[in-house]
Amino acid sequence: MSAPQTAVIRSLDPRITRLQIPEQLPEFQPKPPLDEWEPYEVFWKEKPGDQPIHVGTVHAPNAEMALAFAKENYCRRGRTAAIWVVRTADIFTFSPDDADMFATVPEKTYREPDAYKVAQKLLRFKRQHAAGESHGT
Repeated sequence: MSAPQTAVIRSLDPRITRLQIPEQLPEFQPKPPLDEWEPYEVFWKEKPGDQPIHVGTVHAPNAEMALAFAKENYCRRGRTAAIWVVRTADIFTFSPDDADMFATVPEKTYREPDAYKVAQKLLRFKRQHAAGESHGT
């Protein structure tokens, strides 16, 4: 008795034929839950007064392990004041299609933050002043 013959996809591309892909593929089986780890976004602060910045992504089975992985990946070379992990699925954002939500009408420019950038101006002044002192002026 001979083994049942299965038809194989034939292609002009020899790489496809070499794969021996059967014409009838098996029925799709979904992956079981927790088969893959979830992605977590990592935010980091170097010094206590700094703003947190996004430094990357880790994959972990839970938040505790994500924090441990983030510490190993992003905190071992240099100072760290704080680190946060957030499930990527828990981050909500507007899409580019919603850009009109951020448009300001011309008569309400007082709502724009241009007039409130005092902190950046002070930092720039301090840096210029410090550079002037180091050059002996």
